[in-house]
Amino acid sequence: MANPEQARWFAEEVQPHESSLRAYLRGMFPSLPDIDDLVQESYARLIRAREGGRISYVKAFLFTTARNAALDLFRRNQVVSFESTADMSALPVAEERPDAADAASKQEELEMLATAVRGLPDRCRQVLTLRLLYGLSHKEIAADLGITEHTVKAQLAKGMRRCSEYFASRGLLKTAPLPSKEPM
Repeated sequence: MANPEQARWFAEEVQPHESSLRAYLRGMFPSLPDIDDLVQESYARLIRAREGGRISYVKAFLFTTARNAALDLFRRNQVVSFESTADMSALPVAEERPDAADAASKQEELEMLATAVRGLPDRCRQVLTLRLLYGLSHKEIAADLGITEHTVKAQLAKGMRRCSEYFASRGLLKTAPLPSKEPM
């Protein structure tokens, strides 16, 4: 890294996460032969992304990038050479992927969830996204956003309740009525 600012950023914002990134990759992908290469690829992708724009949450972006790089590696390694397959009857016939109807249904559900999340207040949406999409802990979210862990928990509860109400109002989720806060 020729740029001193980039070297400082990397040393302060990225390198502190290396040991937890390696542990995450070993836990998620125990069959990976060489985690070092994957970590380096993740760093390269992170630096390219930073040069191309602003990264708000370095740790979340790094872990997501590493997961995607691992999945890319698995996809590349799953390519089957037909020349090396002597017995075509040994190949699986049925695909394990969902059919078109299932895929369309899942896509529709994801779009509805995205709409529900977009309708949340900003802070609530940030907390929910960091927890559910990036898998950050309450403590990490609190530190990233400069709020208390109690606020994180409250915002998560609020976001989940509002998303449930969004789906229930469209007949997609049957929920028990929430208890009234008023004394009986």
